[in-house]
Amino acid sequence: MLTLRLTGDSLNAYNYFMRMKKVLIVWGIFLLGLAAMGFAQSQDDEDLTSDVSFVVLKGYSGKPIRNAAVVVHPVNTHGKQERSGIELKTDEDGKAHFEGVPYGKMRIQVLVPGFQTYGGDYEIKDPTFTITVKMERPKGQYSIYDEHGNDNGGQQKPPSSGSDQKQ
Repeated sequence: MLTLRLTGDSLNAYNYFMRMKKVLIVWGIFLLGLAAMGFAQSQDDEDLTSDVSFVVLKGYSGKPIRNAAVVVHPVNTHGKQERSGIELKTDEDGKAHFEGVPYGKMRIQVLVPGFQTYGGDYEIKDPTFTITVKMERPKGQYSIYDEHGNDNGGQQKPPSSGSDQKQ
């Protein structure tokens, strides 16, 4: 019968290997536990929802705008707008309400005939969230055919030829 005896350096190496194996197993279990806790936390964040209220007002008077279209789109972690969305209409007080909005980013667009379209991204992270939008009238457009206050009645001066210059 053959017996193997570990003595001296070989015994120390064997003991070191066994201790390292135990340490690696403990670290592995610890890291798996951390990963599981992180996954559970991300699942909890997805389950949280908010009640979001919208108030749409005229920017120049502060009066509410009735029947404004409020379009809500979720935004992914890369800043891209998702395909899903919902459109709300404001009441006579300029208010709209949306319950059950998941926490995270969302893109809001407000459309009202006779006003500039409003758009903005919001981070939803509270149980209740209110967004107030002040709509502005469209600005005048610039046209090359309109008079713009120069001294020759809106007409451009013809380029000067070389013969008109003094010598």
